[in-house]
Amino acid sequence: MNHLLPRRDFLRCFTTGLSGIALASLLGRETHAASPPPHRPKVKRVIQLFMNGGASQCDLFDFKPQLIARHGQKFDPGAGQRVEASISVPGAIMKSPFDWAQHGQSGRWVSSALPHLSQHVDDMAFLMAMQSASNVHGPAAYLQTSGFLLPGFPSAGAWISHALGSLSDDVPAFVALPDARGLPYNGRSAFTSGFLPANHQGTVIQASAPQPVTHLQPPSEARHITAASRSEGLALLRDLNAAHAAERPDDSRLGARMQSYELAARLQLAAPELLDLTTESQSTRRLFGLDKPHTADFGKRCLFARRMIERGVRFVQVWSGHGGGSDNWDNHTDIPKELGAACRSMDQPAAALLMDLKARGLLEDTLLVWTTEFGRMPFSQGNTGRDHNGGTFVSWFAGAGIRPGAELGQSDEWSWKAVDGVTTTYDFHATLLHLLGIDHESLTFRNGGIDRRLTDVHGRVLHEILA
Repeated sequence: MNHLLPRRDFLRCFTTGLSGIALASLLGRETHAASPPPHRPKVKRVIQLFMNGGASQCDLFDFKPQLIARHGQKFDPGAGQRVEASISVPGAIMKSPFDWAQHGQSGRWVSSALPHLSQHVDDMAFLMAMQSASNVHGPAAYLQTSGFLLPGFPSAGAWISHALGSLSDDVPAFVALPDARGLPYNGRSAFTSGFLPANHQGTVIQASAPQPVTHLQPPSEARHITAASRSEGLALLRDLNAAHAAERPDDSRLGARMQSYELAARLQLAAPELLDLTTESQSTRRLFGLDKPHTADFGKRCLFARRMIERGVRFVQVWSGHGGGSDNWDNHTDIPKELGAACRSMDQPAAALLMDLKARGLLEDTLLVWTTEFGRMPFSQGNTGRDHNGGTFVSWFAGAGIRPGAELGQSDEWSWKAVDGVTTTYDFHATLLHLLGIDHESLTFRNGGIDRRLTDVHGRVLHEILA
């Protein structure tokens, strides 16, 4: 057998791509299925919509009459408070360029930038006074996805994969759907498993790419790879593995890898159907905006998210906007144009996802979350832009275990700083885990001599918004 690759090299080549997907689901269930959650979970799966760049709370959900009354005046919060901006000189108070109205029985104020989501506020619970410890994209996004300002810590999806695994043998536990225009500010580290086993990292699916899942099929130029040759290769691998395992009966790692390859094979069969939107009705495709250029990408990914949780994916993260200074929610230059465009691409698909989940009965055990890394300032940057603001921003939850129409907290009269019911990313994650049946203080992993957790040493469950 001298003509064959050394066994180690052969396995190294084989274990790229789909095997990582497989191991995520497999080991998550094997390791943790025997340890039931500390309380009965309200939620089985989560879809997180992440607005990359810092969505402006004072132009979307946080209505402040003072910004209208004092538009164009110097911003002075009083009491000698120092006013600073991230990368600009603070400008004058700037009212929102969008109209405001109250919606639903809850009377929730929402701007005209979100005509679709505004019709569903009674299904949502709002965190109106979230704060970030950073107003820089990279650290703030790490904080909101992993609970830490620094890179290298597991993302929330990885923690959930580690704790609960997937709901199906054929799909991964954690899937990330980035914007078609590129990855978010922190790149693939936004979906990282950090110091958790690598199998818990997010499986990235590029929804608009010709091959959404890499390595799902052999490359087109590899014409020498046929169904017969693949079958022969797998047979050879089974023989090599069996011989290796027979020599090491006390080592369980190879058995786990062998089972992970089997899951990869099942995913190869399941993924084409999962990613085939032609099975959806025309009315559903129109509902999600797949027939319009500006909503087609986010709509496709929201529809993928629904199909994935139907088939057992535990945590799906859908990103709106990519890293960079444009085509996202980082609206430094022109709020009417830039924020308006971001809202038009997101609003209809996000509302469609909520309606579709509800109509199918999936919202009874699914949590839908909308969030961002920080907010924007109540004063202008340049003429009509807004700078970063870690002092306050808005997130909302909808679905299983949530008290519809609830709200927690408020910002000051300017939407400059959170003042009442202040919540943090630690509280956000503690509540998310609680709904999944997990005590955020008990979900730990020892790394570097420290018992690490998603919420660090902070966090409380936000019972005020829970049913």
